[in-house]
Amino acid sequence: MLASIVTLLIPLWILLGLLLLFGVLALLGRIQNGRYLRPLFAAMAKVPLLRRWLQKLSNAALERSNPELASAMRKMQRSGALRDPQRAQAAMSQLTAKERRALLEMQEQQGVIAPEATNRQMRRRLEKARKRR
Repeated sequence: MLASIVTLLIPLWILLGLLLLFGVLALLGRIQNGRYLRPLFAAMAKVPLLRRWLQKLSNAALERSNPELASAMRKMQRSGALRDPQRAQAAMSQLTAKERRALLEMQEQQGVIAPEATNRQMRRRLEKARKRR
């Protein structure tokens, strides 16, 4: 009798386990903007199947939030520009003005491109121009 009840509750235990897993992931994502979740996703990205899923999720989120940047990233990946600077230069010439602007803004935000300002006055001008946009 007891064995049959435990057997019938297996789907419930699986659902509770999945709920606990998603709860832990949500909690880790909320703590310090996902500071402890990033290494977990970096480890998961080493598995080829999970890497493809994470890439699809990332591309879908980027497409919803910034379609111009998503289009620019697709073109850059297609041309192989992410590994070769010469190909990157050639691919940049094929982007539209909006795509180029979105890509440069993203690179500037990530610190790939340092602002051109060399002194305080120029940095303040750049900040004011950035705030106006």
